[in-house]
Amino acid sequence: MSGIAVVALSLSGCALFGKSEPLDTYELSAPSPEAKPTKRRMQILIAEPSALKILDGQSIVIKRTSGVIEYLKGAQWADRLPRVVQARLAETFQHSGAFSGVGLPGEGLAIDYQVIAEVRAFEVYVDGSRSAQVELFVRLLNDRNGEVKASRSFRASSPVSGSGNDVYTRALDRAFGLAALEIVKWTETTI
Repeated sequence: MSGIAVVALSLSGCALFGKSEPLDTYELSAPSPEAKPTKRRMQILIAEPSALKILDGQSIVIKRTSGVIEYLKGAQWADRLPRVVQARLAETFQHSGAFSGVGLPGEGLAIDYQVIAEVRAFEVYVDGSRSAQVELFVRLLNDRNGEVKASRSFRASSPVSGSGNDVYTRALDRAFGLAALEIVKWTETTI
């Protein structure tokens, strides 16, 4: 019995001290919307998006037409995907110049509206259409009375030409950028 424990400990020790290949780490970029000359005297908070477990991590999702879900080998996001989306969405709102304040939870702003998103899709289809697909469902919550002012789903896609980690993540970045710009434009005209 003690021999089994020693074998198990030595095997786990190999896993602990074994060298693994470093992962390529990717970020999303924050697009710059057309800046507005006048700011709305409104402050908004960008909440951390919710997501199903498959999208709530650092792994990059690859889908096949058969419905099989895989993770991109040798690659990861710089942080959990919802946090990366939150940070870049906030930055996109800041670039717009349309609001007097854009913040994240804990930054102490007197918030007028919350932008609450759900990551519904953030994946690369490698069979068939060969495209990056992003879908974010967004609600605008009036922080003063707790009522949802409006909600809408934003979908964007970007073609994938070629293969490999860099190609797939660039396509996801382009699709996210298209969705982020639409979200900012919609928010500006809705509240």
